[in-house]
Amino acid sequence: MDTATHIVMGFGLAGLATLDPAVAQNPLTYHAVMIGVVAGSVIPDIDTVLKLKDNATYIRNHRGMTHSLPATMLWPFILTAIILAIVPGANLSHLLLWTLSAVSIHVFVDIFNAYGTQAVRPFTSKWVALGTINIFDPFIFSMHLLGFAIWQTIGHPGITFVLIYSVISVYYVFRGVYHRSTINYIKRRIPGLTKVYLSPTMRWSHYHLAAESDAHFYVGKINGRKLHLIDQFDRKPIDFDNQLIQSAAQDKNVRAFLSFSPIYHWEISERGGRNIIQFTDLRYYSKGTYPFTATVWLDKNLSVQSSYTGWVFSEQKLRKKLVLARVNS
Repeated sequence: MDTATHIVMGFGLAGLATLDPAVAQNPLTYHAVMIGVVAGSVIPDIDTVLKLKDNATYIRNHRGMTHSLPATMLWPFILTAIILAIVPGANLSHLLLWTLSAVSIHVFVDIFNAYGTQAVRPFTSKWVALGTINIFDPFIFSMHLLGFAIWQTIGHPGITFVLIYSVISVYYVFRGVYHRSTINYIKRRIPGLTKVYLSPTMRWSHYHLAAESDAHFYVGKINGRKLHLIDQFDRKPIDFDNQLIQSAAQDKNVRAFLSFSPIYHWEISERGGRNIIQFTDLRYYSKGTYPFTATVWLDKNLSVQSSYTGWVFSEQKLRKKLVLARVNS
């Protein structure tokens, strides 16, 4: 989820925690728990600072180790130790329990996005991405705002957020069922599909589609029960015997892209005396372009002149980033 939603979930858990007698009857514990659940609801995304280094590092690691099983267990202990140093006298076990709940819920809800997490690491580095809930979901965010309004006026915070989270839980189930039925609909419309990737939007019945069969890639949109195909590509495996591909595959930006993207189109071209190898993630089609890419410029000796990976929404901007990367290298 986005940061704003994680934050409101933290405050929602603070309301829910008032049902715990150890929290409700001890002001020190209550304030410590409020700090713990809000901090725990955002701490796994601390790896966002990696973007300050470069996109390749960010792409390879965001929602990786910080969302793993060991980190999910470790964050609550770190936060609890810090909070107890600030708020001595709070109930340690209940603070730890509620902080653990906040961190776990953060990681859990992130797997429902199309981006996903490496939540099962270290058992596997596979990205877990169910693709049923958008990064920002207006319904989920609005339900929290409604809960806060009731909390501040007529309702008990604990009971209020029991009801709020019950409704949201049902919403998650409905979204999952609708997501599955939409995949079945697509497979009926395009026989022979082996994989289907649906990226939800902020509208209930609208999805971005990327799919593959043994011979083709497909890109489209789902509007209700209407499938609109936008592009179709011949599916060709990467030829790692090709020297151009071998050279490009050594670049950190390409390695980061390939470690993250499950469905992509690639092509080789020549322009201005240089070889251009471009990998394009097919899941993020937007406004006539595929913004998530990894692109490499190779000279005649197959040495990397420049490379870039990340989100860019025009060919002109991509060239500027590649020129800038070349100058700074």
